[in-house]
Amino acid sequence: MTTATTLPAIIQGGMGVAVSDWRLARAVARTGQLGVVSGTAIDTVMVRRLQDGDPGGHVRRAMAAFPFPDAVKTVLERYFRPEGRPPGNPYRLLSMPRQRMSPARQMLCVLAAFVEVHLAREGHDGQVGINLLTKVQAQTLPTLYGAMLAGVEAVLMGAGIPREIPGVLDRLARHEPAAWRFEVEGLSPGREEQLTFDPAPLWQETPPPIARPAFLAIIASNSLATMLARKASGRIDGFVIEGPTAGGHNAPPRGPLALTAEGEPIYGDRDVVDLQKVSELGLPFWIAGGSGRRGALAQAQAQGAAGIQVGTLFAYAEESGLAAELKSAVLGHLGRGDVTVRTDPRASPTGYPFKVVRWPGAPDLSTRQRHCDLGYLRVAYQTPEGRIGYRCASEPVDDYVRKGGSRDDTEGRQCLCNALTADIGQGQLRDDGTREPPLITSGDDLTGLGDFLGQRETYTAADVVEFLLG
Repeated sequence: MTTATTLPAIIQGGMGVAVSDWRLARAVARTGQLGVVSGTAIDTVMVRRLQDGDPGGHVRRAMAAFPFPDAVKTVLERYFRPEGRPPGNPYRLLSMPRQRMSPARQMLCVLAAFVEVHLAREGHDGQVGINLLTKVQAQTLPTLYGAMLAGVEAVLMGAGIPREIPGVLDRLARHEPAAWRFEVEGLSPGREEQLTFDPAPLWQETPPPIARPAFLAIIASNSLATMLARKASGRIDGFVIEGPTAGGHNAPPRGPLALTAEGEPIYGDRDVVDLQKVSELGLPFWIAGGSGRRGALAQAQAQGAAGIQVGTLFAYAEESGLAAELKSAVLGHLGRGDVTVRTDPRASPTGYPFKVVRWPGAPDLSTRQRHCDLGYLRVAYQTPEGRIGYRCASEPVDDYVRKGGSRDDTEGRQCLCNALTADIGQGQLRDDGTREPPLITSGDDLTGLGDFLGQRETYTAADVVEFLLG
């Protein structure tokens, strides 16, 4: 059984939609540190890899180890194109996530997570984890089960309060039905909705034993750490303490929102986690955000941490899933000092501040036509008739308002589902011939990456580990 005390000192952060893909996680795990795959939208990532011809045959190789061959056959028949998509053809879409998904749709989530973790664990005896966003709820249960079937050693979750997940992991490790509360806006008093997943119908014989992975909650406050340590549904194995300099989504500042002259949220003393108080909970923790520098590991351990979590340095390594042309563009402009990282309070439809990387020539998302066809960040709400509906502040404005949303909430919002998928070269082709533009996110460490690069134009995950240990 994996526990936090057996995890390495360096955790490679879970980033984007498959920026932390199996290649990066495997490369990090081979160095003896914790490689982490991103579980966000991994079902879409897998079927798009198949539609692009599955270069190298990696997806199909992992599928051959999946314990449900009939499900594999169905997915291959539906999505695999041996020669890839013909020019001008868009990707075939999956149905959007919702509270109740068909058994086949749930199975696809199980398969996608299994494939990603299986590939990350190939050829070494290192450790691999999976990162999920608490706010992206609908696919979490089958995704966790698929990752556990593949032998994942750790689960990391933030962007919300994952209090029920430890108990979920306990039940899934026993192949038992699991459920957790489904967050629905405007739910009538006394009404409660759940998301459920039952592994039993998948098996025709007795299922094999699977291990319960370690669970690390990603937190940004002492109060959340204390609450999870005392009131989680099962064993919390440790914490990743993430500060506002980390990439992707940041926790909002505590108290009333105030902005700088440049329009960025202002963080203060109330947003600094008291490491001594976290230590008193008796659980190990890793420090994230601003940890991608020489000496950060030793400093964190001197403060009582088990280690550090680093994302940005790994995001631009050769093995990461970020499209090669985007890595080259950012690193090239970084050397000239014209790359900025901005904490945008409006970009994400979740309402959380979101880090956005800009450089001369970066795609301009302001002219993008609004589409909502992936739906991972949609919010569930109760309709006037009592049904469950779904809306997103980044969908077409009139659609959002028609569903009871405020027009003001749509201002400045970006479609992160499509943009982050475009970051890895899987941008959807639209009817007018345009392709979805990417939106790069990184931590504040990015602007100091030139010191790490030196005269190099590229580097590997092993180079990052060597730098952090040195």
